[in-house]
Amino acid sequence: IINRSSGRVLEVGVGTGLSLPTYKRALEIVGIDLSPEMLEKARERVANLNLTNVTGLHEMDAGQLEFANDAFDTVVAMYVMTVVPEPEKVMKELARVCRPGGQVLLVNHFSTDDGMRGWVERRMAPFADKLGWRPVFDVDRVMVAPELKLVESRALRPLGIFTMMRFVKSPRS
Repeated sequence: IINRSSGRVLEVGVGTGLSLPTYKRALEIVGIDLSPEMLEKARERVANLNLTNVTGLHEMDAGQLEFANDAFDTVVAMYVMTVVPEPEKVMKELARVCRPGGQVLLVNHFSTDDGMRGWVERRMAPFADKLGWRPVFDVDRVMVAPELKLVESRALRPLGIFTMMRFVKSPRS
């Protein structure tokens, strides 16, 4: 989906840069992460693969992005929202740095109340600190930026445990 777009892309939670080689070279990629150790591995990956379209890898808090308003055409956060302390704050920051008409993409786990999966998620919830992510995480926690309109949502393989959500930022009126 991202490779169908153009312009500047911000990847929040870039980690070791595993996804960086998958972006088309016509996109300008900027990544952020809180972990300096992970960012060092991402920088090595960029150098080793000569990823000249990656123009920045920054140590930064997703809840307090150091970028101007409307700075990116696409903002992506994969497997991030269940690990940050304040997902609502992060979502508002993603919306802020996305340009009007641009898109915000999330890939994340959202819990369910139903069936065996819901039962397992609720049993895992007390161990969230040890797991490093929240198994019980309601989709409403990311639906906090009124300027973002949800235009696509689909369960991903395997088993639909993760969901891709694509939002478009409303143009200014």
